[in-house]
Amino acid sequence: MSDGAISQDEIDALLSGVPIDGLNASGQVTNGPAVNIDTVALGKFAEELKQPLADNIKQMTGVDCTASNVVVESAVRDQLLAKLPEMVIAVMADFSNALTGDHIYIIATELAQKLVSLINKEENAALDDMSLSIISETLSTHTNDEITALDKTQKFAGLACNPAEAVNMPKAMVRIPQNTFALFSYPITLDGQPYTIWEAIAGEAAVQIGKAYGADDGAGAVGTLSPADMASMSSLAGGMPNAGMGGMPQMGGMPNMGMPQMGGMPNMGMPQMGQPMMNGMMGMPQMGGMPMNTPNVQTLQYPNLQGGMPSGEQGNISLIMDVFMEMTVELGRTKKQIRDILGMGEGTIIELDKLAGEPVDILVNHKPIAKGEVVVIDENFGVRVTEILSPLERVSDLH
Repeated sequence: MSDGAISQDEIDALLSGVPIDGLNASGQVTNGPAVNIDTVALGKFAEELKQPLADNIKQMTGVDCTASNVVVESAVRDQLLAKLPEMVIAVMADFSNALTGDHIYIIATELAQKLVSLINKEENAALDDMSLSIISETLSTHTNDEITALDKTQKFAGLACNPAEAVNMPKAMVRIPQNTFALFSYPITLDGQPYTIWEAIAGEAAVQIGKAYGADDGAGAVGTLSPADMASMSSLAGGMPNAGMGGMPQMGGMPNMGMPQMGGMPNMGMPQMGQPMMNGMMGMPQMGGMPMNTPNVQTLQYPNLQGGMPSGEQGNISLIMDVFMEMTVELGRTKKQIRDILGMGEGTIIELDKLAGEPVDILVNHKPIAKGEVVVIDENFGVRVTEILSPLERVSDLH
């Protein structure tokens, strides 16, 4: 970004919600601190759920579905993108209460179309809003099975899941968890054809799930010592004879005098405890009350979170001002079982969660940004903006 131009990767990152300062000099998303994701423990969790996943799909589609061994790995954004086709269906189904962080399913559009065609009993079903709702409900059953399995561990009281939302988009725009996350790859065979369902769980949530399935809290953690390391250090520090190094008395009981003679050798001028120690020991604190080397401690300066973007980023944002983004006005929502949706016909009344006269939601790329009231302009509907959501409200709506 040093030349003032913005790359395609940076545009993709902006559209998918990745901060532009999370990109390195090559235009790729940088990774934060690594987390200790125990893929072996998570593998137990996934193997427990692969058969229920196949059974749910079989029940909903009416055709045979089998699941193979699940692949569990620790991944970052670029690694997942390399596995995906260009266009995908992404289903956001974040956990709530006991677990936090992004939780998303990703499937190829071919699998999505296959599922919808089998469920609706039609050939080459279009991937419209109704089809996306069917995909959301199908994969929500797997999330419900995960919550049931985690409840049995008695470590996630009140665990729930936000309503699933499916979108059809390019893979570069998918809201993939940032930094290191757990990636589950479920190979399935549906109606004789092989497919893959990918599931990504944010790093910290994956760590907590792993602990519930027997992950070692300290194994491999950055900046910690294993029990074997601690025992080794203890033997070095406490296993020495009381005479210390080469017969030197213990520091706590050593009088303020020269080094005692060793085997009749005269005192060769070793410094007394009240004097600074020389000859390669300059870094040790001086004894006998002499001043110690004080480390240079500085106050950590946090960035101002309320200010706008840095001027450099503002200049880059101006380069994509002509990019079109989808703006929608949402009158309300509701949830229906698939049997009720398939039973709808002309004249069916659907009750929404909005009250009469309540402001409608204005969304950009499925993200709420404002509220407004419906108006009629000539013969067309419109919306008058009555409230712009604050950044805090937008973040709370996302979670």
